[in-house]
Amino acid sequence: MGAKRKTGKIIYQTIMNLQTLLGETPNVGPSHQQILHRLGLKTVSDLLFYFPNRYQDFSHITPVVKAEVGQAICLKGKIIDIKNTCTFYRRLVITEALLQDKSGAIRVVWFNQPFLSEQLNQAEVCLMGKVSRKDGSLCLNSPSYELIKEKKKADWIHGGRIVPVYPETKGLTSRWLRHIIHPLLQKIEEEIADTLPVEIREKYHLLSLKEGIREIHFPSSLTKASLAKDRFAFEELFLIQLLALQNKQKNQKNPSFAVPIDLDLIKKFIKTIPFQLTNSQRKVTWRILRDMETSQPMSRLLEGDVSSGKTIVATIVALNAIRAGFQIALMAPTSVLAQQHFQTLSHLLKKFKPSLALLTSENKRIKGRKSSATQILKQLKEGKIDLLAGTHSLIQDRVNFKKLALVIIDEQHRFGVNQRTKLRQQQAKIIPHFLSMTATPIPRTLALTLYGDLDLSLLKERPKNLRQIETKVVNPRHRTNAYKFIEKQIIEGRQAFVVCPRIESENGAEEIKTVKKEFTKLTKEIFPELKIKMLHGQMKAEEKEKVIKAFREGKIDILISTSVVEVGIDIPNASVMMIEGAERFGLAQLHQLRGRVGRSQYQSYCFLFAESSSQSTRQRLAALVHSQDGFELAEKDLQIRGPGSIYGHSQWGIPDLAMANLKNLALVEKTREAAQELLGQYPVLKPFPKLWERVKNFHSKIHLE
Repeated sequence: MGAKRKTGKIIYQTIMNLQTLLGETPNVGPSHQQILHRLGLKTVSDLLFYFPNRYQDFSHITPVVKAEVGQAICLKGKIIDIKNTCTFYRRLVITEALLQDKSGAIRVVWFNQPFLSEQLNQAEVCLMGKVSRKDGSLCLNSPSYELIKEKKKADWIHGGRIVPVYPETKGLTSRWLRHIIHPLLQKIEEEIADTLPVEIREKYHLLSLKEGIREIHFPSSLTKASLAKDRFAFEELFLIQLLALQNKQKNQKNPSFAVPIDLDLIKKFIKTIPFQLTNSQRKVTWRILRDMETSQPMSRLLEGDVSSGKTIVATIVALNAIRAGFQIALMAPTSVLAQQHFQTLSHLLKKFKPSLALLTSENKRIKGRKSSATQILKQLKEGKIDLLAGTHSLIQDRVNFKKLALVIIDEQHRFGVNQRTKLRQQQAKIIPHFLSMTATPIPRTLALTLYGDLDLSLLKERPKNLRQIETKVVNPRHRTNAYKFIEKQIIEGRQAFVVCPRIESENGAEEIKTVKKEFTKLTKEIFPELKIKMLHGQMKAEEKEKVIKAFREGKIDILISTSVVEVGIDIPNASVMMIEGAERFGLAQLHQLRGRVGRSQYQSYCFLFAESSSQSTRQRLAALVHSQDGFELAEKDLQIRGPGSIYGHSQWGIPDLAMANLKNLALVEKTREAAQELLGQYPVLKPFPKLWERVKNFHSKIHLE
């Protein structure tokens, strides 16, 4: 778009629209353009969807005579005196002024803003700030200001109204954003066409897009600001649901192999395991087998609490598919976990003699014997391998199955959507069934939103022979007693974990417990007679496997580790979990760490040490002490800390309003219902081009991983 300079002002000769680049709009210079680009804001549309994160209500104008100390107020009057003075010692420029209205006058002070002495001299202004007392008189300290001479009240943007406050960064202030966004809204308001279908807006009582944009940036009331937030929270979650459900539709376009249920085989297998299946395991297993009996691809997320028996469920459905002549892929996030699955399945299925293989960068095996990648890939392609366990290695282009009917992914939240999809789509026309598992219970709102393309199954029961784990928050003064207790357990033949937040100190953060420091302390000062080893993420895979193997075989008494032991480490003989810096872990993570013990008939214990005594820490640790239910704890963590703290915005790139509302079950269910209804009538959204465009743009900016 063309622009030319004339008497110091930029004259725009063409009409702006939502796709106008910010560099082509008034008052956005190269430096601000650069900052905006770093935030992903390139067009007018991007900027209009950069929403305030809070508001300051300065809509009520207070007479000067009613100003009180500590009050945040808006004053309207005339600057009748203003001057700059410079302090010698701190080299501060202090601007002092006198604001007068009909009721009286008040002192005003600014620091290091000398330009105000000219800009505000004899000006009619609104000043917004906090009242203090200085030298015995009332004073307004560093207020924000609005020049109001010849301005209609509707055009006031910094005061005399509800003022938006935006997420700020270096070089980008809320004042500057208000200054840019307000005229943009006035210029292109008529260009804003709604993306949500009318019937959805009416059914769920939502503001129009035009009104929503106006009210979220410059609200006429706090009620309207709230309604605008509701509109955009609904829209953002609705778009996520549309993406998830469209992904589900895509997965169901091609058929899958129909896998018949062999009940006699399943009964034989169940007789070989030394425990009874829980009712939950039976129901979930049957549902999965029935899903796989049809040629419609199954997409299921199996959530199981600690020790709830997901592996047995996966083993049964895998064996059923293998006996029917199909192949299975089992992908885990780490080589340690992939190897453990391989060993567990080899043991559980020993009597049925399937051909199992392991493929990781460090370990390659067929039926327990060492092999090469070339040999494994050759036999896989020929259909001679029934089940291949591995890590990311399984999604390489050279990995080709002959008849892949089922993909099982463990700890699925550690893989991205693209990684999961690539493994599933290695088959050309017939895609495999998909069973995704996680030992980290996910709050229902997050599961419905982030994994909306998957059907949910829950395993909530623990095997009846497992005891409750005694959990205690230990006062640092009683640390010696905890060490004595651990020593007593080891003398009785048990083993212990000690988990620390970090491997070693960073930036002089000496107060944080670290693996290396605790290893030195425990080996030299506390337990010099015991066998103690370290485990952390910086170790090579072979080293880690060697340590875990030695621990499993009872050759190590105490394992000092980071949270790398959170999942996939099964040591039935371990009876004590001691967690240092417990406040640095989320509730779900603490529950997972606790679940590394209590996996046998021995009574087990979890000791929590915290450096912080904040209310949030006390709440979370108390919740862990009083509950052994991972689903209940996940919901509690969501309520206490919110999804942004638990998972982080960067985990999925979800916008702020959607992230803030991920714990609002009613809203999540409404948006899912709306998305299902719309896609049920219009699978490709053809009648709604604006919505389809928004979905595509939204898809490019978020990643549900």
